Amino acid sequence: MGRKKSRGKGGDRVVYSEFGQHDEPEAEVVDLPPTEQKITVQATRKGRGGKTVTIASGFQHAPATLKALLKAVKGKCGTGGTVKDATLEIQGDAAAKVAEVLKNQGYTVKISGKG
Repeated sequence: MGRKKSRGKGGDRVVYSEFGQHDEPEAEVVDLPPTEQKITVQATRKGRGGKTVTIASGFQHAPATLKALLKAVKGKCGTGGTVKDATLEIQGDAAAKVAEVLKNQGYTVKISGKG
């Protein structure tokens, strides 16, 4: 079998681009210290097939900082979780535990009603 010869200079050309160039700079998130942030923690079931999820919202951190914070919270609660749109989602009804972990790290935390 023979080798196929490549045509042109290689793979640096754009074959298809919808809506123009994608080189727009992303807006940078200001990483505020924990003492200046007000976090709301609530347990909810909406849109999750009846599963209860604890949501902590109100963070003003970079994604890397949120991931590190999520790892600490998951470790203390013993559950799984994820970061979505600058909010932490922890599996199960762990609002009290999440609030306690965040308070220990210096955040101002308010537990909202159950949903």
